[in-house]
Amino acid sequence: MPGEPVQPDSGVRALSARLVEHIAGLVGQAGGFLPFDVFMDAALYTPGLGYYSNGLLPFGEQGDFVTAPESGDLFARCLARCFVPVLQQHGASVLELGAGSGRLAADMLGALQALDALPERYAILERSPAMRALQQSCIAQLPQALQDRVEWVDELPRDWVGVIFGNEVADALPVKRFHYAENGVSETGIGISGHDLQLREIEANTETAEYIALLAQQYGWEGDYRSEYCPALKAWVNDLADSLKQGLLLLIDYGYGRAEYYHPQRNMGTLMCHYRHQAHDNVLWYPGLQDITAFVDFTSVAEAATDAGLDFTGYTSQARFLVGAGIDQVISETDPDDLPRFLKVTGDAKRLMLPGEMGERFKVIGFSRNLDHKIPGFDSQDLRSRL
Repeated sequence: MPGEPVQPDSGVRALSARLVEHIAGLVGQAGGFLPFDVFMDAALYTPGLGYYSNGLLPFGEQGDFVTAPESGDLFARCLARCFVPVLQQHGASVLELGAGSGRLAADMLGALQALDALPERYAILERSPAMRALQQSCIAQLPQALQDRVEWVDELPRDWVGVIFGNEVADALPVKRFHYAENGVSETGIGISGHDLQLREIEANTETAEYIALLAQQYGWEGDYRSEYCPALKAWVNDLADSLKQGLLLLIDYGYGRAEYYHPQRNMGTLMCHYRHQAHDNVLWYPGLQDITAFVDFTSVAEAATDAGLDFTGYTSQARFLVGAGIDQVISETDPDDLPRFLKVTGDAKRLMLPGEMGERFKVIGFSRNLDHKIPGFDSQDLRSRL
């Protein structure tokens, strides 16, 4: 993995220093050791200071990373085709989880309008006030008739009918880090050295040690092995399942099935940091200024959803999903004589679909409840055998 990014300017470094001071206080309150998932939550979501809460723009070419919606409206137009069969039922609406810049919501509404499938409501569940303000600014550029369908909610609605979906949301759930060695299992967290944060390890509790030892035996780890797991994932999926009365739950993210996630050769885990389109692994580099993320264990997602009573709709790569959702037809709707527009759309398609870009690294997983309709996108290739 590349070295650390270039230094940020002094103004934002001061913002990070305030967050470090806050986290140091949390370490002290915790007795000198802060579990990694608590640190990660604070680094990302502390009001006014955390990465997703401080008002700095993380998305796009001028930010730290580019998500599928920031590449253009092609992604939204394909997703809209996937949602149409669900939205044709009476009272169906869309709930987007963590809507980022709001670009996907805006493009989705336009695409659904073109397909004559506008939902009664387009709700956005957003934890960060800074992100919510960014989304509201984006939605405000839409025609009033589309703006009127959008609302922001503070918690999951009950008895939702329609679609619940999240694009790159699960990867931001805080994870616990561990270190497996022949002499035992340690939990990685945060301590303090002088005025600086530092990584620390303590002996893992019995429950964690037994779980990690089981993974080690099952997947044949040898020597030191460092990775992570997401303790919040099951409860999060359960809450989504409880919210869905009828319709589709769709999650899109980068990740693996469990056997691939904990492959013996992946002995440093999947945790990554992003700043100005550079990836590195120093989680303590200017907290609040960089994204901290981990790949998703899609086996855990599938187990939680089916245990909660949802039907398994499908699991596939983003590239195969977009093929099944009709990306070729969507591209064909672009006039090739409009060369700048046509080149933009084909370039976006490459970014979304090529293996070296988002095509294979990102996966799409879907579940349903009380839904008879076939969902476009999952008939091209089913990868559930990898879970």
